[in-house]
Amino acid sequence: MSALRVVIADDEPLARLRLRRLLGTIPGLDVVAECASGIEVMQLLPDCPCDLLFLDIQMPGADGFQALEHVVARPCAVVFVTAHAEHAVRAFDVQAVDYLLKPISADRLLQALERVQRALASEAAIIATPAIPRRLALPIGRRMQMVELDELDCALAQANYVELKVGARSFVLRETISGFHARLDPQRFLRIHRSAIVRIDAIREIEPLASGRYRVNLHSGQRLVSGRSYRDALRAALGLAPEPSISVYARG
Repeated sequence: MSALRVVIADDEPLARLRLRRLLGTIPGLDVVAECASGIEVMQLLPDCPCDLLFLDIQMPGADGFQALEHVVARPCAVVFVTAHAEHAVRAFDVQAVDYLLKPISADRLLQALERVQRALASEAAIIATPAIPRRLALPIGRRMQMVELDELDCALAQANYVELKVGARSFVLRETISGFHARLDPQRFLRIHRSAIVRIDAIREIEPLASGRYRVNLHSGQRLVSGRSYRDALRAALGLAPEPSISVYARG
């Protein structure tokens, strides 16, 4: 069995160091990254998937609960690590596996890891399909801009980035368009080209082109062109019947 990928999120460097040292004595764990704020957690996890997140609560920029609510790729298991006991009920409300109070003892940490192993082995705790987010946390300088997916018009591939069009605004997300598309609700978002995704309700009209493609006009004024291989899926999403196939007969 491969080692569990672990991320430590705590704004106190000494707390991170102590936890890393304790984890280093336990086989089967691989600490892949550390974060010093909730914003760093939201920025890191899309590019650094983890199985287990040790998450502090009181951190600058965004606290642990805010990070967990808006994180794009939630870990399989979350253990809160904090100096404050009063947040325990809320922690378990968001399905944390355990709640550790600082300073952490080696024995208490082992208990938490046993709970993590049981949770990951339980079918009820296995996440077969990532949760579909309702909104995205997008970094704008040192701030995080929250964007509702209901406001997203389209997403366009730009190499290993995705440009998100929200009305007159544009945001850049560091992710491939295939990865981004996999996290969207297929009932609401449609890939119309290998480099373009649209929100179905954002489509105002489509125009057939001589090439067999469609020009897709959005309510925002944005114009896109579909790929040929996405033509039938586009028509189906809009409730249109498939185009009839044309048979060609050679005269003998």
